Amino acid sequence: MKWINEFLTNSRTERFNYTLLNDSNCDLFIKRDDLIHTEISGNKLRKLYYNLKYCQDQNLNGIVTYGGAFSNHLLATASAANLAGIEAIGKVRGDELNSNSNDLLKRCYDLGMKLEFLKRTEFSSQKHLSGILEIEGKTYVSIPEGGANLLGVFGCKEIFSELPFDFDYYCIAQGTTTTSIGLALSIPKDSKLIVVPVLKGFDSKSEMKALIGASLFDAFEEKLIVLDEFHFGGYAKTTNDLLNFISDFNNQNVFDIEPVYTGKAMFALVQYLISNNVKNKKVLFVHTGGLSNWKKQTII
Repeated sequence: MKWINEFLTNSRTERFNYTLLNDSNCDLFIKRDDLIHTEISGNKLRKLYYNLKYCQDQNLNGIVTYGGAFSNHLLATASAANLAGIEAIGKVRGDELNSNSNDLLKRCYDLGMKLEFLKRTEFSSQKHLSGILEIEGKTYVSIPEGGANLLGVFGCKEIFSELPFDFDYYCIAQGTTTTSIGLALSIPKDSKLIVVPVLKGFDSKSEMKALIGASLFDAFEEKLIVLDEFHFGGYAKTTNDLLNFISDFNNQNVFDIEPVYTGKAMFALVQYLISNNVKNKKVLFVHTGGLSNWKKQTII
């Protein structure tokens, strides 16, 4: 697993600026997990790390996971399994699809992932499977959609250990809750974690509790600030206000944010700091990646 640790060292913590926050005198920092790997970017490698390690330590045949037609998690899993030299099965939502339906699925196939295309009802019944799975006489680790299991949480906990110092506020986009739980379990008790769900109607606290259990959730609930009104219509939905914000922000910084995850979370963070008159605090934004597909879709 040495190669994984080498990729993780690509992530660094650096300052950023945004003119709307100049009056706050806050020290703004970003954790650049978008630099980890071109295909296993952001939080993806962290969520896969201990799943891959478990597979290798137990001498299992490979890993199975789940995702939609444009799932960055599927691509990350295919790439990581290829580097680790283990089998990977990707179960894809939509039996009308095939390995040539889009560039992402073709890349997964080219990396050696065996793709199985499921009807949506069948996919829904399987996508949360976690643990050992027997398939045709072989034994696999089943990783739920988005890498949402306890091994994924353990991998995400290590974000905190890489930081140069403590912060008053930590902010992260939220999909499966895996990465935000890892952070919540790690940060100091007097710090706050701002989570920004990107799905409309997402019950963040209930989802977090369901993944790790009530007792662990209760231990960090007081750290949480949930900003659930910044979904901009739902997953992968956007508005002109969000797109204009992203364009303005990206023009002011050397890294990019995108409209599915990080753009929504950064928009929410800026609004929170301004509306709550937050001054002279250390603030960390965790960049969870998600840029590769967005750039392909926006470049003409």
